[in-house]
Amino acid sequence: MKTALLTIDIQNDYFEKGTMPLVEAAQASNNARLILDKFRADNLPIVHIQHIATKPTATFFLPNTWGAEIHEAVKPWEGEKVIVKHTPNSFRETELFDYLSGQQITDLVICGMMTHMCVDATVRAAKDLGFQVTVIGDACSTKDIEIQGETVAADYVQKSFLAALNYFYSTVVTTKTYLEAYSKK
Repeated sequence: MKTALLTIDIQNDYFEKGTMPLVEAAQASNNARLILDKFRADNLPIVHIQHIATKPTATFFLPNTWGAEIHEAVKPWEGEKVIVKHTPNSFRETELFDYLSGQQITDLVICGMMTHMCVDATVRAAKDLGFQVTVIGDACSTKDIEIQGETVAADYVQKSFLAALNYFYSTVVTTKTYLEAYSKK
């Protein structure tokens, strides 16, 4: 068993001054930082996923903008792997699977933004590709979404998507629970 950390789309546009702010993004990024610090301290593999928009109608993560940059809380260190993606699924049309396979990674710990979109798509793909996945639920963030004219509050979106991922696709835990369990290994 070899574990890697994936930080998914923790980018400036998802924060207060960005073009697509999420609910509690700062708190989620702070929790992601705690997990990142642990992986760095233990010299474990880390992969930062960065979404760069390619659609002409895109309104965030535009190429060569401040908003598309990885947020300061989880800024990659020199030598840490950064993989650029253009769709919600971090594996689709990227080198992620080949990179992880080449590193003999079997288990993934995932933190990131938007729980209901990019985190969800990546977690499901990872499981389908044979990885064991742990999602750090409070190191992920989402937003209010709308369906058929009705707004679903971010808190419900977050809980619903994490509940759906927990069990078959992943194990969902809090930052505190993960760090406490990890320290006992």
